[in-house]
Amino acid sequence: MKKLNSWIGAARLRTLPLSISGIIVGTTIAFQQGFFSISIFSLALGTTLGLQILSNFANDYGDGVKGTDNEDRIGPARALQSGLITQKEMKQGIVLTAIVTLFLAVLLIYAAFGKENMGYALIFFLLGVAAIVAAIKYTVGTSAYGYKGFGDVFVFLFFGIVAVYGTYFLYAHSMKWSVLLPACAFGLLSAGVLNLNNMRDRASDEKAGKETLVVKMGQKGAKNYHYFLIIGAIACLVFYTVINLEALDDFLYLFGLIPLIFHLKRVDTNESPGLLDPELKILALSTFAIAVLFGFGQLL
Repeated sequence: MKKLNSWIGAARLRTLPLSISGIIVGTTIAFQQGFFSISIFSLALGTTLGLQILSNFANDYGDGVKGTDNEDRIGPARALQSGLITQKEMKQGIVLTAIVTLFLAVLLIYAAFGKENMGYALIFFLLGVAAIVAAIKYTVGTSAYGYKGFGDVFVFLFFGIVAVYGTYFLYAHSMKWSVLLPACAFGLLSAGVLNLNNMRDRASDEKAGKETLVVKMGQKGAKNYHYFLIIGAIACLVFYTVINLEALDDFLYLFGLIPLIFHLKRVDTNESPGLLDPELKILALSTFAIAVLFGFGQLL
């Protein structure tokens, strides 16, 4: 039971609602336009959750091996750092999770495109493989891009553009460029969560040689960047709603933006990195709530 709890902890369950936000948004936009499939929705959720858990395992392993997770780090202790899971066990967990995630991705692609659209199927298969590789290479290996300040790009692309726009395309098999606006919005919000995490860990990351964007920009630059991410996301959502407005229900998600206003104020006045840890949960759950409220607006 103790080992199971260790694996559950390594999976970082509190990150999972954020990871499925893009799936909810892409699905409800497609549903509003007359496209839906329960099999596509279920498999998309499964694939995304697999990618998030894979990323969490790989992050635990990569930072643990490199010594980035140490006594200087603020936040919950990691499984490898605590000795609850060995390096060998975590490697096996990463491999198993990658295989399961790829299997779910193949089923998702088949459910969406069947045998009739092999071109689309191949593109999405390559996207799936790229997402798995990117999830692992974030902190694992000598060329880990998370240590060079490119983690935000990965998060924006895969948890924003691919999650929302890719999900929409799985249903509709067509491109609607305005869907890029909510895709960008949730990519920016997801990058905001990563930025907040890196702001919290700035001192320990810099000491360990992990050059995140926060380390490169410094405290003041990271705060300004954070305002850009959150305000930019809000602007993208509002612009999408205005150009596609059908009823006032479309603005339902505005209620979910209220916690973000107070969140930005707390970040602005923050002087203690440790106090940013609760803000991670607030921003992640607010993003999920905005996705759900946005989805309800589309369905209504």
